[in-house]
Parts: sequence; structure tokens; C-alpha cells
Amino acid sequence: MTRLVRLPVAQAAALLALAAAPAAAQNFRLVLPEASPRGEVTQTIGLTNIAVNYGRPGVNNRPIWGALVPFDTVWRAGANINTVFSTTSAISVAGKPLAAGRYGLFMIPGHDKWTVIFSKEADAWGHFSYTSSEDALRITTSAVPSGMIERLEYTMDDPTDRAVTLTLRWEKLAVPIPITVDRDRVVLDSLRQQFRNLNRFFPQAWSQASAWAMNNTKDMAIAEAWADSSINIQPSFTNVMLKSMLVRARGDAATADQLKTRALGMATEAEVNAYGYQLLGQKNFDEAIAVLTKNTKDHPASANVWDSLGEAYLLKGDKAKGKSYYQKALSLYTDEVNKKRVTDILAKL
Repeated sequence: MTRLVRLPVAQAAALLALAAAPAAAQNFRLVLPEASPRGEVTQTIGLTNIAVNYGRPGVNNRPIWGALVPFDTVWRAGANINTVFSTTSAISVAGKPLAAGRYGLFMIPGHDKWTVIFSKEADAWGHFSYTSSEDALRITTSAVPSGMIERLEYTMDDPTDRAVTLTLRWEKLAVPIPITVDRDRVVLDSLRQQFRNLNRFFPQAWSQASAWAMNNTKDMAIAEAWADSSINIQPSFTNVMLKSMLVRARGDAATADQLKTRALGMATEAEVNAYGYQLLGQKNFDEAIAVLTKNTKDHPASANVWDSLGEAYLLKGDKAKGKSYYQKALSLYTDEVNKKRVTDILAKL
């Protein structure tokens, strides 16, 4: 039978005192809640991932600027270990270039202007070993008044697909840091790298890349080259039509028309219909009607092609023809949902 040993009060008190001894006398480290817990904020700009990992001290009724955080002195811009700024591609900060990588983020608060420092050393404890020789970039900004923020935070404000403002907020100040990304270059470089892998064997991948470049960049040469790569693997309505649009954009209308005719000749009913709606979206009513009319000739038993042609004529403002083609679609539909939808349209004409 195990006997419980009761320690004398004095001996128990001694053990408690030992447990509370300074950490320097111990060789262990317990994991306990931190006074300044870590936080992280992230934002994707195009394909660029930007993040800040930082310690979050509280105001705790203390004077902050010029006191806890002195003016004109390097500050860790957070608490405990470095505030760490990372970006997966090259960016511009206040108009100055910064390469992809991880950086220690430091600041020098001033009465009027603040200096923001991106240090190549990202894994130090605070600012105690900071040296300007490791600076990757310095920019100047201004703090602005803000609502009270008890615990320091970073926010990513007003993000677009090309820019974001990283803002330090604490106590009653906000420090904005404007960041821009050359989105087109980053995406095009990424696509080039992606085509070093299995994507290069799929015509749809080249078509998708070509369409993105055509619609989002000024690099029509790479868009046309990628359309050619798609066609060389397997010609289709999509890639030949892309080629047609790109050729037309550089002024060769005759070749563009030939390519367009070729594309429509290999298109499915659904592809022709989608192309017709694309033209309608561009308010190119006559060409849309010509394309959709061809679809009715190629697929006369399809209710959907007559439905689409009716809609095209209504959008052009020709109610009589629109009504006629909707009636044709109604005669071919067999499901009750579409019958009711077209009946409702006809009732309003």
C-alpha cells in the first residue's frame, strides 16, 4: 500500500520558491501565453504573395511614441523577434525596387517623417543586432492620425491586382507603406515557367495563356506565339479563333478572316453559340446574328440555337423576328422549364 507523504509547511514553501526561481537558473523553457502574441497578415496581388509576421504589443495605458518607442531610433516595428516581411516576387515599395525574399522590417519613427527599413537579416531578436550595412531598401513615409488601436497591427489596405498599401497601426498613428507589383511581368514569367512542365503538352493550356496575354497585357507577340503553340499541338475552334483575333489586331484583316472561317468550320454547336453571345456582349449585333443563323442551319433540330437567335434579334430591336424564332424554339423544347421560360418571354412581346 502506497503511503502519501505530507511535507511540512516550511518545506513545501521552499519547493514553491524554487519553482518560481529566475529562468536563468533553469535549463528548461515552458511554453506559456506571450504578452505580445504573434500575428500575421497576408495578401495576394496577381500571383505575388505578400506577408508580414510580427509581435503585437499592447498600449496598456503607456505613452508610446517618443517614449516606449523613441523617435529617431531604429525600432523592430513590433515586439520580440524581428517583424518579418516576405514577398514571392519582386515588388516596388514607394516606387523603389525590392527583390523577392524575406526581410527584417524595421522603422525609425520621427516627429514628421518615418524611415521604413527592409533588412536582409530576417531572423534576429529585435533591433539589437541591427546594422545598416544589411539594408536591402529604405523608404521614407509619414505617419498619419488614426483611431485608437490597443494592440499593434498591420493591415493590407485597398488591394487591387497590381497594388496594396501595407499599414502599421498602433495607438493613434498609422504608417502607410505603398506597394506595387508588375503583375503582367510576374504572370508572364510564371506562365513561361509553367510551360517547362507537363502543361506544355496540352493545347488548352497554351490557348488559356494566349487569351490571358491578349486580354491583359500589351505583349501581343507572346500571345500569338502561344496561340501558335496550341494550334501546332491540335487545332481547335478556340485556338484558331484566338489566332484570328491576334492577326486582326496587328492589321492583317484578310488572314484574320480566313482563320475565322476555318475556326467556325470546326466549332461545335455550343462553341458557335458562345461566340455569338460574345459578339452580342460587344453589341456587334449583325455579326452575332450571322453566326447564330449559321448555327440554326447546321443544327436545325436544336431548340437552343433558335432560342439564341431570337434573343439576338430582340437585343437588336427587331421584335417581329425575335418572336418568330422564339416560337420556333418553343416548338422544339420538350422540357417544361424552358417551355415556361420561352412562353413568358413571348407573352411580353
